[in-house]
Amino acid sequence: MNRADPAPTLTGAPPRWLLVAALLAGNAALAVGPWFVRVADSGPIAAGFWRLALAAPVLLLFARAGRERIVRIPRKAFVAVCIAGVIFALDLASWHVGIEATRMGNATLFGNSGSLVLMVWGFVIGRRLPRAGEWAALGAALLGAAILLGRSLEISGATLVGDLFCLLAGMFYAGYLLVLHDARRALGHWGVLALASLAGAPVVLALALLHGEPVWPHDWGPLVGLAISSQLVGQGFLVYSLKHFSPLVIGLALLTQPAVAALAGWLAFGEVLGVPDITGMVLVGLALVVARVTEPRVE
Repeated sequence: MNRADPAPTLTGAPPRWLLVAALLAGNAALAVGPWFVRVADSGPIAAGFWRLALAAPVLLLFARAGRERIVRIPRKAFVAVCIAGVIFALDLASWHVGIEATRMGNATLFGNSGSLVLMVWGFVIGRRLPRAGEWAALGAALLGAAILLGRSLEISGATLVGDLFCLLAGMFYAGYLLVLHDARRALGHWGVLALASLAGAPVVLALALLHGEPVWPHDWGPLVGLAISSQLVGQGFLVYSLKHFSPLVIGLALLTQPAVAALAGWLAFGEVLGVPDITGMVLVGLALVVARVTEPRVE
């Protein structure tokens, strides 16, 4: 989840087609992350540890290359990053457990539900009631989620539990962004992501061990792919492109994630979506677009 400012009119800006390609490529890279979690021979929570641990050194290099502050940071920012790292660890643990139990399209869609949480948070801090379109978005989200949860329950109770874990992950991710509100300004995007990854990795590892999961893999390929797709390529392309687009365009691009994930789930695992599934995903997806447009600035 990232918020972007309206596209600047700067001389020498990258070609528009390149920015659009980067935005779509970033979302596609993030959407295949659940596939890597599924095929990794570590546990799902342990996969979250390797996602952070393998990517953190590269993120530190990105921060250094961008001359972002990663040492001698203000105490308040340091505490915020540590707390955010713990919340991010809980986000990954919940999401990866959910990925193992539900369909990939559902996992990706519900994992992005934090946008709706931020929209509601905007109503709270703004001390206002939702407007007509926002009420419609909340209603669509509830109806779509009810359809998807009901369809999951038809498959098995485990699939429903997987959906709920992914919804929980979306809540954690919204909290992660809110905690980092001020720290992002003090440290820069790459610095915050790198330090939060370093803070969250030990927590995810502890959760994996407490869960009794295998941590050390036999095949490093899926875990390296996860770190590259979710933490480096996905985040990298999004950081490169998001500042050039309006929140509406970002929200629409976000909808490619569950579509790509659902396609990967069908090709790799035979997960077939029916008309009710597609209807539920469309309703939640449209709600996420509205949430992107109206969510408060938390970065």
